[in-house]
Amino acid sequence: MSETTGKRVPYYRNVISGIGVLIALIAALNIAFLVMVEMTSDHENPYVGIMAYAVVPGFLVFGLLLFVAGMIRERRRRKRTPEFDMAWYPVIDFNNRRHLRNFLLTVGFSVIFFSISILGSYKAFHYTESDAFCGTLCHEIMHPEYTAYKASPHAKVGCVGCHVGEGASWYVRSKLSGAYQLYATARNIYPRPVLSPVENLRPAQETCESCHWPEKFWGAQLKVFNHFGYDETNTPRETQLLIKVGGGRATGSKSGGIHFHMNIDNEITYVPADRQHQVIPYVKVRSKKTGKVTEYYLQGDAAMTPEQVAAAKSKKMDCVGCHNRPTHIYWSPDESVDKALLSNAIDRTIPYIKAQAVDVLDDEYKTTPEALAAIKQKLEKYYSENYPDLMQTDRGKIDQAVKATQAIFTQTIFPEMKVNWKVHPSNLGHLYSAGCFRCHDNQHVAKDGRVLSKDCNLCHNVLAQQEGGRLMVETPDSVFTHPVDLGDMQDMSCIDCHSGSSM
Repeated sequence: MSETTGKRVPYYRNVISGIGVLIALIAALNIAFLVMVEMTSDHENPYVGIMAYAVVPGFLVFGLLLFVAGMIRERRRRKRTPEFDMAWYPVIDFNNRRHLRNFLLTVGFSVIFFSISILGSYKAFHYTESDAFCGTLCHEIMHPEYTAYKASPHAKVGCVGCHVGEGASWYVRSKLSGAYQLYATARNIYPRPVLSPVENLRPAQETCESCHWPEKFWGAQLKVFNHFGYDETNTPRETQLLIKVGGGRATGSKSGGIHFHMNIDNEITYVPADRQHQVIPYVKVRSKKTGKVTEYYLQGDAAMTPEQVAAAKSKKMDCVGCHNRPTHIYWSPDESVDKALLSNAIDRTIPYIKAQAVDVLDDEYKTTPEALAAIKQKLEKYYSENYPDLMQTDRGKIDQAVKATQAIFTQTIFPEMKVNWKVHPSNLGHLYSAGCFRCHDNQHVAKDGRVLSKDCNLCHNVLAQQEGGRLMVETPDSVFTHPVDLGDMQDMSCIDCHSGSSM
């Protein structure tokens, strides 16, 4: 029957459009359910959010497109059929009440649909920027980073504040990078451990300095370091340092101290020999006032020629040059147990607990459950065999120490992703990694014979040292006194002995 002489059969009465309506209806019901779950839940769940505002709406749009595609296909089919006498384009006559009603319904539905789509797009954007989404959606992959983040000084700063920052260009760049990460996750080809984004990290001046202010003159800051010995009494050791933070601005007072490196009066660039910037063969210092340039070349096996330096990619020194673990901090067992002893999470009266806790944390484990079971078994076995009376009279202290040691493991070591303090060393300081001594090692020499000095007093002064409550030294500007006599090994770097694990 022709459409001009008989009753017209609507285009949407076809199998494809019917399937599209069914998919869209199911998707809409699911979206309503997920939104209700999200609104009534006490805790933000990234899985519910991403399903409600990104994944399921995709099926809704697919269903609607399928509905329209079915109508277009049906119209084309009818045009090819002789008994249908059809115009080239649909005829819309607002004098026809049915045409007017259908038009108004279409416009109304479109307005509602696009309004909901805009809201959904905003919610999807919000979820992809949330900390929970960044840290828990790909649970196994980002579990180490998210766990360390929650225990860090920047736990209240959103992930995107540092990893993306302000501006559309970096947002788009981060999402393009994330697209490949999703692909790698789906195919299970992501690296273990996940590498730090050193190469494409946004400059610290555009992220860190939104809150921090290196140009402000801070002067010197008191820092107290607490350590415990590996002996039977876990001898406490305290070092009080006056850290020469410095700061300053080129237009005001002369900059100095550690913030000499922060591109205030001087611009510092360097060439790293490895991805994590642990070996630095070349350093260039340019005075912004005079324009004078001083180049320092590392001597020894890792040395680079001027030609190699010219061909290499240089890096401008900024906050992350030293504060390379500002958030995702993986404390070494030595540091972690020191903190637990200082806070009494582990009772320091337990004999050799520092040595034993560090020892079990330093062992190799394939999985976290295996590690937790082994930590409990090893500690209980040691004290049952060597201090049976303690196990009988103060078993609660041992149990507490076991739980605290297990907690340290779950927060700092992740065998499934092969992440620990050795994989991501911190450059802040120089006790467990090269840190400052990557450049300040007396081995970086300029043409005029000047060196990047290893002198401790460049960055800090020792105010006092105590061991077991006994004052070891109390002289400003004094040289650090090692608790153990090093003899003729005084020029060694801390990292030559201190690995962060068992001594």
